[in-house]
Amino acid sequence: MAAMTVYFIPGLGADKRVFKHIQLPPGYSIEHINWLPPEQGESLTHYAARLAAMIPDKDPFCLVGLSFGGMLATEISKFRHPEKTILIASIQSPQELPFYFRWAAPLKLHKILPIGLFQQASIAKRLFTTETSEDKELLRKIIRESDPAFLRWAMGAILEWKTEQPIGKIYHIHGTSDRLLPIRYTHPTHLIPGAGHLMVMNRAPEINQTLAAILAGNK
Repeated sequence: MAAMTVYFIPGLGADKRVFKHIQLPPGYSIEHINWLPPEQGESLTHYAARLAAMIPDKDPFCLVGLSFGGMLATEISKFRHPEKTILIASIQSPQELPFYFRWAAPLKLHKILPIGLFQQASIAKRLFTTETSEDKELLRKIIRESDPAFLRWAMGAILEWKTEQPIGKIYHIHGTSDRLLPIRYTHPTHLIPGAGHLMVMNRAPEINQTLAAILAGNK
């Protein structure tokens, strides 16, 4: 019997390398969905539809999305109906965005803030986080290589995201110490105590265990 494919979507400013520590149980194989260049004025929902076209429609599959990738996974699940949709450090709807993000939307701050400054701040922050030295350097490299135009589009798409509630069951893994998307605004199904936004890097064994339990139907 062929392994079921689990498609992984990375977070904003990241790529498949952020999942380097993720391992799935026997019977499941990992495929990564790579970013497409956004179209002019494209919505998050429309972009999700284009990503979904990269997934073959003949076989059952599961979907995992990290942060921004989880928002896209939520949209994809509405019309592609994965066997299971799993969010990591993400949100299920724009109603779960912290209020200060929602306040920023009418001001169009994403159009005027220097993206380079955002990247440099993200790189500097790695000095004070708990990833290994190797993982910190990898994350700094990923951030440096991220496309400023894509980052600006994605931030706007998040702030302007409009959607109905998710259709079907969504599994949502969240760290209790996530500062970017604080847990108090979200409704996760699975908690990783003390974990932050990049727990796929520094708390991978617990993420792997939780993923295995969800895929096996034990949680």
